Amino acid sequence: MRYLLPTLLCSALLAAVPAQGQDRDLSATGELLDGIAAIVNDGVVLKSELSAELARIVARLNAQGTRIPPESSLVPQVLERLVIARIQLQRAENAGILVSDETLNAALANVAARNQVTLGQLPAMLAREGIDYQSYRREMREQVMIEQLRQRDVLSRIMVTPREVEEYLARQAGRAAFNMEYDVSQILVAVSPTAGPDAVKAAQEKIESIAAKLKSGEDFAQLAVQFSDSQQALEGGALGWMKGDELPTLFAELVPGLASGQVSEPIRSASGFHLVRLNNQRGGEPIIENQVNVRHILISPNEVLDDDSALEKIRGIRARIAAGDDFAAVARAVSDDPGSKNDGGDLGWAGPGSYAPEFQKLADSMPEKTLSEPFRTRFGWHILEVLGRRVQDTTEEVQRQQAMIAIRNSRLGEETELWMRRLRDQAFVELRI
Repeated sequence: MRYLLPTLLCSALLAAVPAQGQDRDLSATGELLDGIAAIVNDGVVLKSELSAELARIVARLNAQGTRIPPESSLVPQVLERLVIARIQLQRAENAGILVSDETLNAALANVAARNQVTLGQLPAMLAREGIDYQSYRREMREQVMIEQLRQRDVLSRIMVTPREVEEYLARQAGRAAFNMEYDVSQILVAVSPTAGPDAVKAAQEKIESIAAKLKSGEDFAQLAVQFSDSQQALEGGALGWMKGDELPTLFAELVPGLASGQVSEPIRSASGFHLVRLNNQRGGEPIIENQVNVRHILISPNEVLDDDSALEKIRGIRARIAAGDDFAAVARAVSDDPGSKNDGGDLGWAGPGSYAPEFQKLADSMPEKTLSEPFRTRFGWHILEVLGRRVQDTTEEVQRQQAMIAIRNSRLGEETELWMRRLRDQAFVELRI
């Protein structure tokens, strides 16, 4: 089960926040049953939630072979994660963010597809892993809510100018970072934006102490679990594989210069002090793509033209072109594709996966300069002609297409950390353990 999300070791969608239950006390033997672990604004994190999340984290660390840190450091880490998740959920609810069943089912279908099962088979698959499907749906809904909140509060506010794109491309010139992928981990000692000199000094001393432990041979993942303030701390600090153009701005100049297994010196950012480890790297090859140049005519059914009539119309159009009418002129006159009709139906050069599956299959298989028979896609009825094929090095083109996304994504991690710290600072939190 390589792609299951929650307890199946993909924590990004399951820093879960279980539903609140009834408040209970400790048993006579002192065993932790329930009670309030933290008050968060007008809500709570229950001890039962903390126990459940601790059990998940410990199970995952054991499966990864990572030594379990002392309870005195692990419990506060896990509780802080639950507190921050609760704050985000409260903010999402207050903002009126709702996740429809359709959106939720789409997310679950994506999980199912990555596990090579259908959505209908997902509950049984989860049950085999000891996961209750209804709890899974609730937790997934909460995580989608949080992701939508982050999109609204963080991603949508990251603006990228054309000049930044050009400067980014200039910095990347001659470097392999675009086509490389990097497996990166980090340890973050967070510093609040409002922190005074003493707090900054204490954070710097802490990161230097951690760096010394690493140089003496201690395990990076173990130290991340124990000391890091990042959202990936309980995953051993792992950020996972990222393309070179997806690296956070802070890491973009640093990571390509590290050898696999090497840890950086402490570096400072707006969110705190970081230690970065390059676990592995791969790639570096040029991006070569088989491209096809196609032109088409589309007739779409509508309120006036039903499907059968649309088919008859496209058949008539094909007969006209086969008899000698100019394809481009006919396309400009009758095609229902607003994106290509003014160009005579010409869609330009495109690589694999650019079109609907039925369209792509014909474009890939038809001989050049041959007029297709009418065929159906979800857009309507088409005829197409393949104008040419080529093998193209699209490395530069892909770099330009991805540059703006890369700049935005490179800021996302740090901006998210700062955003969460601000939410945490603004919230009323009372820890009870």
